[in-house]
Amino acid sequence: MRSTFTEYKETQQAREDIAAAVLKHTHSLCSALEQNFKQRHPKSDPYTFSVETGRKYHKILMETESQSQSVHAFVDKKTGEVYKAASYKSPAKGVRFDLRIIEQREWLFDNADWAGSYLYIR
Repeated sequence: MRSTFTEYKETQQAREDIAAAVLKHTHSLCSALEQNFKQRHPKSDPYTFSVETGRKYHKILMETESQSQSVHAFVDKKTGEVYKAASYKSPAKGVRFDLRIIEQREWLFDNADWAGSYLYIR
């Protein structure tokens, strides 16, 4: 079934709302990761977590005090699906979490650790 331009325009606001919510939740995940690092290493220089937006994914970057960066995870901009990083430029196969699902998002914010062990498939 083909959708018309009118149908596409009618759903555009919903897509934009989802994308905005995904970005907000991605920033919240960064805050949770920073808090986890501070709790586990209170005397260390804190790592910072930030979001770099690309064409398809939000990339969660982890940066040390000496400015070295690594990719912590990827979040699909349209769907909110969270992936473990396979490399600096691409995610690993297999969705780990979905930020649109409230139960998964709450678990993620409560259990995300700065080292990324929550991203491994159980």
